[in-house]
Amino acid sequence: MSILHLAILSPFLIAITIPFIRYLMRNVHIGWYVLATPLILFLYFFQFVSEIRTGKSISHQVEWVPSLDLNFSAYLDGLGLLFALLITGMGALVILYSIFYLDKRKEKLHNFYVYLLLFMGAMLGIVTSDHLMILYVFWELTTLASALLIGFWFHREKSTYGARKSLLITVFGGFSMMAGFLLLYIEAQTFSIQALINQSETLMSSPLFIPAMLLVLLGAFTKSAQFPFHIWLPDAMEAPTPVSAYLHSATMVKAGIYLMARLTPLFGLTESWSWLLLSIGLLTLLWGAISAIRQTDLKAILAYSTISQLGLIVVLLGIGSKTFLVTSMESKEIYAAAILTAIIHLINHATFKGSLFMVVGIIDHETGTRSIKKLGGLMALMPVSCTLSIIGLAAMAGIPPFNGFISKEMFFTNLLSIGEMGIHSGLEFMIPFVGWVASVGTFLYCSIIFFRTFTGDFDASQYDKKVHEAPIGMLISPIILAALVLILGIFPNLWMSSIVEPTVLSILPELNLEQIQTKLSLWHGINLELMMSLAVIILGFFLYRKLPFFQNKYSFFKKEREPLHTLFDRSIEGLDVSSKWITNLQMTGSLRDYMVFMLLFIIGVVGYTFYRFNSVSLQLSEASYVPPYVIGILLILIISTLAIPFMKNRITLIIVLGLVGLSISLIFAIFSAQDLALTQLLVETVTIMLLLLTFRYLPAFKPEFRSKRKKGINLLISISVGLGVFLIGASAFSFGNEVDFDPVSDFYIENAYELGGGTNIVNVILVDFRALDTLLEVLVLGIVGLAIITLVRHRLGRGEDV
Repeated sequence: MSILHLAILSPFLIAITIPFIRYLMRNVHIGWYVLATPLILFLYFFQFVSEIRTGKSISHQVEWVPSLDLNFSAYLDGLGLLFALLITGMGALVILYSIFYLDKRKEKLHNFYVYLLLFMGAMLGIVTSDHLMILYVFWELTTLASALLIGFWFHREKSTYGARKSLLITVFGGFSMMAGFLLLYIEAQTFSIQALINQSETLMSSPLFIPAMLLVLLGAFTKSAQFPFHIWLPDAMEAPTPVSAYLHSATMVKAGIYLMARLTPLFGLTESWSWLLLSIGLLTLLWGAISAIRQTDLKAILAYSTISQLGLIVVLLGIGSKTFLVTSMESKEIYAAAILTAIIHLINHATFKGSLFMVVGIIDHETGTRSIKKLGGLMALMPVSCTLSIIGLAAMAGIPPFNGFISKEMFFTNLLSIGEMGIHSGLEFMIPFVGWVASVGTFLYCSIIFFRTFTGDFDASQYDKKVHEAPIGMLISPIILAALVLILGIFPNLWMSSIVEPTVLSILPELNLEQIQTKLSLWHGINLELMMSLAVIILGFFLYRKLPFFQNKYSFFKKEREPLHTLFDRSIEGLDVSSKWITNLQMTGSLRDYMVFMLLFIIGVVGYTFYRFNSVSLQLSEASYVPPYVIGILLILIISTLAIPFMKNRITLIIVLGLVGLSISLIFAIFSAQDLALTQLLVETVTIMLLLLTFRYLPAFKPEFRSKRKKGINLLISISVGLGVFLIGASAFSFGNEVDFDPVSDFYIENAYELGGGTNIVNVILVDFRALDTLLEVLVLGIVGLAIITLVRHRLGRGEDV
């Protein structure tokens, strides 16, 4: 195992130690212990920058289950390194923030940091996995860990609702994604992402390619909160603010973005991929901005703003995937610029959105509310938080000199380039217009956050506590992020060659570094993009001033909750009602009904198999000779079995039942299966003794009335089961017309001595080949015995002998 593997797994290892370390740090916030993990990991991954900036990649592999083609393949290139730095860097800042945000006397911090480290490790696993199924394992682990973090305050109903909602939606997407991965494996016979990319042109011709793409996109869309699967994100805001700042600005919601970027070289060869990303991204971008305007909770506004910004990144990925569909180098460079913009905005969004979430957490922490209906006039009381808000909101709104302005201008350039080239016929003007309208919405909800929170009159009666600025410890992390917002705005080329360009090269491997190298500048002259930005500011400010008018006149602006939330709730309620109906239909409390269900299932499976493969052809000419005394024993066995259902006396019934078992033992002995004969004889003896011992405790025998219909059903099921068993036995000695059933006994005969080290094949099967089954069977029998004794004792009462 390489150091890279250990780095990926280290958060899990540290998480295991937290329940024990907390007892040694009773007087110290355990967050200080956890903080070292992301800091060390950030430095570890940062050392790869110099190597990966040249276009190289790092790969290490550990075999896990070779027979199933499962191996832990760690692959680090520009894209994986960018996300690893975001995960660890933001993780360190969030943990530092949480140390001052969460009170160690009131919160179960050991649980919180265990969940957080589990999530961090799972995210690192996603962005460094080259094996699709290993990626899926980490993917679902992020789903589980995020649900635990969202529901951390489980005593709040909204927290558990948000956790359950995010779990259901993202697990649905995860299952869909796994199905897509399996379809790719069926066609390519590999789970390696890099190997699949190398086979992309061959895979395109497969009928499974488009279904696989759609299923994978379902997983990515649910994770990255794309319309209409975005509804889990606003309810996830019930999580503690450090969770929102980490999961919903830089990590979890970006996992879907990562997957789309990683698989763009594979699926980008089809027009469908580009159109799906572009259309869903535009819809999400616009709807997120509109929905944010309708909210009154600060975190809800940021949640919908995150949805909108994620849609923007998906739009850029959709445009950039066109690089694989054009042939001229000029066109490739134009579309590759969209991928460059997506990566730059991804970094920018992590900085200003992380800072804004932390500032909103500070406001909530110091005032006790996040409602803009109560807030106002905090500028004088919380000047540092106000300044940080101005920086973050200006960056998100696209105002210079902050980093968001650069990526927004580049976004406009990419949209206008599409119109100029006329690739999307008929949409040359619509796509840039939709992007511009969404930008107006972005400016509008940024204005709502700032003016409704920090300006106006301060009303102390609206707050349950004395409002003041946050302590310096809580301000450090948002100050660092705000500083990055300003630095990356003034010096946009700071990380271009070391981080951004290698990332773009990972997504567009057919290009080289020279073709994607770009020099950015804060001022790029007076052009159409700048005019669009000025129009956004002017119209956005005008709409903010007129917003009360629109809210009073149109009910649309007063509805904070989308119809999609109601649809989800009704669907879950309907699913619950349906599941109860099905459960009540099956769980009748009758042992007979349960036996009928199981036997009907067996009859159906066996019947369909023989009907489908026509696998029985009796060849009596090849049947072995059966001595007359064996036939006599079989007749006794058959007559005894048929007599049992008609007996009215229990003693007689037990004796005949023993006769059946004795007959089976004799047949085993005659055909040289001494072990089976002895086992059967022992079991029959013990069973009869137990039945006789418990006989006197049974109530008097009363014939049970059954209708002719029920008797007919019982008879039909019995005959069908008998016929099915006969057909299974007959198939072992015959060959079908289409499919040959090789007897499994050949395998045991050939391998019993070599693999099991024994000449008694039956014993080897039980204690070697089926050792785990045998162990569990013994365990189950023991548990059943204990359960029976417990029930009997409970019924008898104390002091009575069982």
